[in-house]
Amino acid sequence: MIVQSRLKILLPVVLLLAGIASAWAVIATRPQMTLQTPNTEAPLVTVIQVEPQSLRLDVHSQGVVTPRNEIDLIPEVSGKIIQLHPDFVAGGFFVRNDLLAAIDPRDYDYAISQAQAQIAEAKRQLAMEEAQAEQAHNEWQALGEGTASPLAMHEPQLAEARAKLKAAEASLLQAQTKRSRCELRAPFTGRLQTKLVGLGQTIQAGEKLARIYSTDLAEIRLPLPTDQLAYLDLPLGEGQCGETCPKVTFTADFAGTVQTWEGRIVRSEGKLDDTTGVLYAVAEVLNPYSRKDRNSPLLAGLFVQAQVLGKEQQNLFVLPQVAINASQQALVVDAELRLHIRRLEVLRNEPDRILVKGGLNAGDRIVTSGIHVPVEGMKVRVE
Repeated sequence: MIVQSRLKILLPVVLLLAGIASAWAVIATRPQMTLQTPNTEAPLVTVIQVEPQSLRLDVHSQGVVTPRNEIDLIPEVSGKIIQLHPDFVAGGFFVRNDLLAAIDPRDYDYAISQAQAQIAEAKRQLAMEEAQAEQAHNEWQALGEGTASPLAMHEPQLAEARAKLKAAEASLLQAQTKRSRCELRAPFTGRLQTKLVGLGQTIQAGEKLARIYSTDLAEIRLPLPTDQLAYLDLPLGEGQCGETCPKVTFTADFAGTVQTWEGRIVRSEGKLDDTTGVLYAVAEVLNPYSRKDRNSPLLAGLFVQAQVLGKEQQNLFVLPQVAINASQQALVVDAELRLHIRRLEVLRNEPDRILVKGGLNAGDRIVTSGIHVPVEGMKVRVE
């Protein structure tokens, strides 16, 4: 019993001493803290040195190729079609003054014969009236007294005969005109878009036979934002400008390759578009169906990209996109390697570069990387 009582007293004391010893061992063997001074080395930055340049600022647009002339082939007379052009099919080519379609002319030849007969009859009647008028005039001079009446002198009869002759001549001219309209000739060199009739078909005057378009010249309407007009020499409100108008390079992904065609802007339209507020300029491409430089023909309806030759601008600075932030500010490093935040006057923002017209000087060093939080006047190192 005495031993058990002593154990109850000594065991807590032993455990307490063991805990104290363990705590002292942990404190005695803890790692020592080493105080380090902060690294004050200036950040390393990448810079580019800029110089003013003279640049030609082209304007990009797009449009759809359309023929300059596109009309419906419509006859002015009725009849049966007795002849068609050998290429009177969709996509067929023809040249100016080719016979596209011919209508049976026999009815109109008969009308010409009738008109010629009417002229002969009118001339005979006129000759008779002139003879009778002359006879009446002679008789009145020989036997008459006073003033003869117009009827006695055959003046109304003579006027009627002359009017009938003129009417007969007009009928002949009308019959000949209708006869000439039996042949429908091409008003320009072009191509057939749609064919609506066939050989032997009877058609009425005013009935549509086909739709044709010219191939000597293609037009492309190019929408131009008003802020881009300053870079172009366009005839605004002055009609066509001829050779002084800017050239245009058209490109399109066609037939598996990128095709290129050359053209020129010839005029601008009279007003801004009511919906978009852009101005449309019209460009022309000569001989779009020629295979110059092994290019594919510039087909009507093709969607093309356009690069319009712009005017040359002086004293511009070219910066990469990473050199300027959304607030149009750039970081400039001075001769003492100190950083300055400078606001720039941006002329144009392009996909691969930014053109600046104000806020920079020749020889300025612009930071392109190495600064995440810029501070005005901070010290930097230049890579």
